[in-house]
Amino acid sequence: MNFLRFSYQFKKALMFLSEGILIFLSVLAGVYFRVGGLDHELIIPKALLTTGVCLISLYYADLYDPKIIKDIRELLIRLMQALGVASIVLAVIFYVYPVLMIGRGASLVSACLIIVLIVSWRLLYRSLLMLRGMEERILIVGTNPFAIELAEEITAQSTLGYRVVGYIGRDPGRTVGNPIALPVLADLPGIAQVVQDQRINQIIVSLSERRGRLPMEHLVECKMSGVDVNEGVSFYERITGKILIDKLRPSWLIFSSGFDKSRLVTGTKRILEFTLSLITLLLLLPVILLIAVLIRLDSPGPAFFKQKRVGEQGKHFVLYKYRSMAADAESETGPIWADDADDRVTRMGRFLRKTRLDELPQLFNVLKGDMSFVGPRPERPYFVAQLSKNIPYYGIRHSVKPGITGWAQVRYSYGASVDDAKEKLQYDLFYIKHMSLFLDLEVILDTIKVVFLKRGAR
Repeated sequence: MNFLRFSYQFKKALMFLSEGILIFLSVLAGVYFRVGGLDHELIIPKALLTTGVCLISLYYADLYDPKIIKDIRELLIRLMQALGVASIVLAVIFYVYPVLMIGRGASLVSACLIIVLIVSWRLLYRSLLMLRGMEERILIVGTNPFAIELAEEITAQSTLGYRVVGYIGRDPGRTVGNPIALPVLADLPGIAQVVQDQRINQIIVSLSERRGRLPMEHLVECKMSGVDVNEGVSFYERITGKILIDKLRPSWLIFSSGFDKSRLVTGTKRILEFTLSLITLLLLLPVILLIAVLIRLDSPGPAFFKQKRVGEQGKHFVLYKYRSMAADAESETGPIWADDADDRVTRMGRFLRKTRLDELPQLFNVLKGDMSFVGPRPERPYFVAQLSKNIPYYGIRHSVKPGITGWAQVRYSYGASVDDAKEKLQYDLFYIKHMSLFLDLEVILDTIKVVFLKRGAR
């Protein structure tokens, strides 16, 4: 049963795949119970279609986000919402293509089975995680603020199968943290005994506790006995999808796996992006022109907006957008951060920003090669100069092409301050380290969800 100790991404994919199988079998069972057999015309393609629509609906209802789905009540509410949306989408598809319909009675039976099976599977999965020997028991070395934050982050994501047992640090017997209070089990020399007594599977070392105080011989002994030993920054990165820049050392960036830009990946990505941007521009040309006309009717000034941005290797390029503010909005103020209640934004501009349609002209930047579909958001030279002085490692984000959307955009709200830029950089570093076509696909799917639910736009 050690499969429960795989990485978070593997567990997420396993959950997605297993529930896809359950939905597929529910559809077949619904047809069987209603019709009395499975010799129904096109039953496999119909079942696959229903499964695909349901899985997409579950995904967009955040049913695979452990930070959101914490109890059975939240699971049931979001599951019903997702199946309701799936029913509407399938009804539209069946109306347009009646041959794909599996029947009302079979659909009703299938829906009931889907609810029962998915809820039962989720409860079974959670019970398995709580069984003795199934959970990943974690010991954190250090009691500093980062160690406490790490413990709280792990505890908040209970569906990952992790459990923090306690800390190793000074003054054993006291509790540390609020609201997640955990005991200090022993001082540093007693770590091996705690690992044995508490059946520890993994030790996480807080970086600020490493220099000069770690009992290396005891950690080596634990490692040789089969206990995983990890750095706090690396483990935090694994479960949060971001890299803490305040805890980074240059040596970690140099020796850490990742941050390798394969020519095959970058070359394939460029070919795909050129082709997709060209096809999308041709297909959406009437929409692009219509939006331009509406902008001109809404307020005086040009429909399109050009602005200098910083791209790959720090090179400047001209970014294209729809104009969403009044003409010459910064003529008196100069460059300033956007604001939630920015009175410079026009009526049409507010709609474009909420729907992210103001970024549609950036397809021309992708076509030219200045940008990618996915990557760190390009910033203005004025702000880059400021942020580079105040935020360490900020220049690393310019090692890849900027993107229309990105890992930071779908994981964090719109940035309008130095603190926001710092938080988004931590997500950008994660993306640069793990950049791949599969991660790009995940970002694009999440972007569609963000746009559909109108999250994070300003």
